[in-house]
Order: sequence, then structure tokens, then C-alpha cells
Amino acid sequence: MGSCFSAESRSPHPTSPSSAFRKNKNSKKRFGSRATSFEYWRNEPLHRIPGRIFLNGSTQVASLFTQQGKKGTNQDAMIVWENFCSRQDTIFCGVFDGHGPFGHMVAKRVRDSLPLKLNAHWEPSMPGEEVLKEISVNNAGSMNSEEATFVSADEESRASIDVEEIEKHPEIFQTLKESFLKAFKVMDRELKNHQTIDCFCSGTTAVTLVKQGCDLVIGNVGDSRAVLGTREKDDSLVAVQLTVDLKPNLPAEAERIRKCKGRVFALQDEPEVARVWLPNNDSPGLAMARAFGDFCLKDFGLISVPEVSYRRLTEKDEFVVLATDGIWDVLSNKEVVDIIAAAPRRSTAARSLVESAVRAWRYKYPTSKVDDCAVVCLFLDSNMEQQISSASHAKSKEQARTCRGSNGTNEESNEEEVCKEEEEEEEEIDAESEKEWSALEGVSRVNTLLNLPRFVPDKEDKDAAGIRKRK
Repeated sequence: MGSCFSAESRSPHPTSPSSAFRKNKNSKKRFGSRATSFEYWRNEPLHRIPGRIFLNGSTQVASLFTQQGKKGTNQDAMIVWENFCSRQDTIFCGVFDGHGPFGHMVAKRVRDSLPLKLNAHWEPSMPGEEVLKEISVNNAGSMNSEEATFVSADEESRASIDVEEIEKHPEIFQTLKESFLKAFKVMDRELKNHQTIDCFCSGTTAVTLVKQGCDLVIGNVGDSRAVLGTREKDDSLVAVQLTVDLKPNLPAEAERIRKCKGRVFALQDEPEVARVWLPNNDSPGLAMARAFGDFCLKDFGLISVPEVSYRRLTEKDEFVVLATDGIWDVLSNKEVVDIIAAAPRRSTAARSLVESAVRAWRYKYPTSKVDDCAVVCLFLDSNMEQQISSASHAKSKEQARTCRGSNGTNEESNEEEVCKEEEEEEEEIDAESEKEWSALEGVSRVNTLLNLPRFVPDKEDKDAAGIRKRK
């Protein structure tokens, strides 16, 4: 439930030239220091950054696809960033599932800002104590429930890691864990103070990963999920779930929420869906225990602290799938892994998965509104034949772009226009789309938020709408 664009009609077809990954000569350029590198990426327009793709399409190592459901604006967002912030052999991936009236804007803001914040705090020279201090100390010296959780989460993780554990986990994990904690904290604080995005009853999940060589570090908030496709000794393909769906029915999550005076219970007609409610009001009924935004619940147990995990990749590991709950609500981990493995080409793997999920929705929940879906599939193995096939697919896209250019179409200019429009939409709320948003009507089993304020147009609004229709 979030999007790469505010309107699905603006998302290019996965085979369109604008969605292809463009290799830039300077994509592997190294900078004098991490500080100057960060300054460069912070000031560079995001749509110009080599290796950063957030539209439907593919690169040599990844496949991306999102599709709008039947609930209104697509609120899912996704990103793959190769040579992440000028770090060679490093990839950042993420999917974000927005919810609430402005969920699509929250998801896009987190997609664009969180990687830069992670890069800013990924400094080997920054002592862990400084990171913890900055996280734990509030401006007034007091902490709300979320800030206290940031401190306790970090202290618990430090206390539980003995010498043996430190030997098990490389230094990159400790460094990145602290970076994830800090970046998520700063991101949520930025959303709270944002001038044009109302995050009071809107938010987003985030499942993100950084892969550097064989090291995989994952930061997760909410109920989007990461699953690994790997081979067993008998060469059979199996699914390994890398993240936990952070929902209110988990004992630790429910305990924290109740300690903060929030309420956790499921409705009678959907006993399997635990929700978070305000202490004295039957709203908003949020179906997750952690999220960016949703500040109406942040004093009552909802937090944006990520669960950070590590995995050392082996030659048996083939791919990682990151997807929003529109996929996991209807497909099992094994089904997802099998669909990706059976895709005719790597470049279309994510699209094949989304199409399979949509069919499953129609079969399993014929009276429900199909949820938005977003998938990032990151391929890990080094099978040369498949890489060549993917490269040849990218080349054909490049040729198509050249042909379009010869017919008088400036593709790069068009892409910049689209990205510019997207940035403007984030700063200016579209009043018409706000009025048409239906607050997740339909069968509530798969709704992230149950109760939200509805917009009722007054007479002037209706008259204006009538004028627009006549035009």
C-alpha cells in the first residue's frame, strides 16, 4: 500500500525504456572521503544518481515491480541502489508499504530519505556510545515510549552479545546495526516535523537490506517481509524467512503496547487480525506493532525501532525477495520462492510474482479488494549464463531507447519530468485525490487501518466538483 508514483497511470511499463537501468561511466567513482561522498549524494538530485532505480524494471542483479490494488492510490514504494553511496560491492534494497490517507507520500519520503540517512550514520569512526547517546537523550531530558524503546533495544542487544557472538558477527554488522537504529530514529523524527505530509494517522512499513560482498544486514519495521531462496544439500530450493512480521499479536509487541496504555485486540469478524487501538477510542485499529509515522499511536506503544539481523551469504543462496504484505497475505514463502525460480527471465521475476499474487487474491478472497503489491528480487548467485541473459535484456532496452530518441523523443528529459512531477506532488497535497480516498473500504480482514476520519465535502466542494465534470 504505497507507490513509486502517486498515480499508477504514471508508472511506466516494466519493459519501457525509462524503467531500464542506465549504466553511467561514473557509477563506480570513488570519492576522497565518506564525508565528501555523503555531501555529494545529499546534494545530487535523486533521479540522476547512477545505480538507483525505483520504477518497475530490472538491472543485472535485481528485478522490481509494483502494481496498484483496488483500494485507491498505490501506496507501495520500492528501491534498489547499486554501488550504494559510492561504496563498491554494496547494494541497498527496500520496500515500503504506506497506509492511511497520506500513506503513499510517507512511503515515498522514507524511500528517498532513509538510504541517505543510513549512509550518513554509516561511519566506522563514529563511536557506538555517541550513537546511543544521541538516540537516548531527548531535547527535554525525558523520553516517550518510543525513545525509551530505542534505548532498551540497544542495551538489550549489547548485553546479549558476548565475546563468542562478537566473533560470530563481523564488524560490519555492529556498525550497520547502530546505523540502522540511528537512521530509523532520525527518519521518524523528520516525518513528525514534516510541513506538508500529515503523518498523524498515516505511516509506512519498511523492510530494508544492505548487502556488501557476502554480508547481508536487514533492518525491518512493520509487516513487510524478506525471504531467502537457497539450495539444500540435495539441491532442492527452500525458503528461509529472514524477518519477523512485527504484528500486535506477538507477545513482546503486545506487552509493550499494553504497558504504554495502548490496547490490542481483534474484531469479532476477523479474530486472526490483532490490531492496535487508542486507550479510550476504538480507532485507528492499526494491524502492525511498528511503523514510521502513525503519531496518534506513538505514545501508546507503537514504535519505529527496527529489528536488525545479519546473515552470511553462501554459494547456495540464490536470491532475496523483499515484498509488501499484499504478497504474503495470499502466498506462502515457499510459493514465492518457487515462482521467482520458475520465472522465464530474471528481469521479469518480480512481475511474475505480483501477477501470481493478484490471481491468488481473486481466488482466495473474491469479495475483498486486492491489496497493492510491491516486490524487489535481489539475485545473489554468480551464474554467468543468467547474468549474460540479463545483460542482453538491458541492452535491448537501451536499443529501444535509442530508437525512440531517433524519432524525436528525449527519454532522459521525460524521465526527469516524471521525477520532478513526483517531487512536486510530495510537497503539495492533491485535494481531489484526498477527497476520493475511500479510507480502505471493503472487507476489513486485510485492511491495515480500520477506522480513519472520512472527508465529507461541503456544498462548495460539490459545486466545484460539478464544474470540473462539466469541463
